[in-house]
Amino acid sequence: MIRTTVKKIYMALIFIFLYAPIGTLIVLSFNASRTRAKWGGFTLKWYTALLENREIMQALWNTLLIALLSSLTAVVIGTVACIAIQGMSRQKRAIFMGITNIPMLNADIVTGISLMLLFISLGLKFGLGTILLAHITFNIPYVILSVMPRIKQLNPSIYEAALDLGATPLRAFFQVVLPDLLPGILSGFLMAFTMSLDDFIITHFTKGAGVDTLSTKIYTEVKKGIKPEMYALSTLIFVTVLILLMLVNRTPEEKRIPDK
Repeated sequence: MIRTTVKKIYMALIFIFLYAPIGTLIVLSFNASRTRAKWGGFTLKWYTALLENREIMQALWNTLLIALLSSLTAVVIGTVACIAIQGMSRQKRAIFMGITNIPMLNADIVTGISLMLLFISLGLKFGLGTILLAHITFNIPYVILSVMPRIKQLNPSIYEAALDLGATPLRAFFQVVLPDLLPGILSGFLMAFTMSLDDFIITHFTKGAGVDTLSTKIYTEVKKGIKPEMYALSTLIFVTVLILLMLVNRTPEEKRIPDK
């Protein structure tokens, strides 16, 4: 009895530490007063002000655009890389997988500075293009990490059978191999999309003047002083992610077998 009570208290404390700050943020987004120490009544004006703030909305558009393009590009490159790595010998495969895992273990600040120096040496103009290249670079290893286990589970005889039945290599890949890889590809896309949305350090080192994503814009606004619009923005992001997680994790109800 005592052990069960202690477990419940322990779990309650964990949830309080995890979600109390988020709950406070959500409450403050509806506070009519600008001060955090006083409740001035319920209001939606900060959400209206957020939608009217062109700089924040532009940063949101930049963030979604970069996340989508970098994730799609990383999925294509990462999937092709997985197929190539799987076709190598065991020793070469181990070497290339080790090289692939290095960027994920490397510190973000090292990756950001390295990419910044690379872009400077190449004479590239900093802006959305350099941010996109940087996000593609650090997203590819996460795609490979998600797709590689699915490729290892593939039965190569199925692909060879499709070729024997008259299918071209391209058609055999899209109709036989790709459907089996699709769960890993979708998982890699979601992981890459999330990493791109959340990234700040690498974006900070590779963005140009006047170009912002949500992470860099929020950082700039926080240095000036937190505005209530930031509470509204953070609340919308949290609610959106929560809805997406509920949709992804929703398990369909088991179909009932009709009684004879």
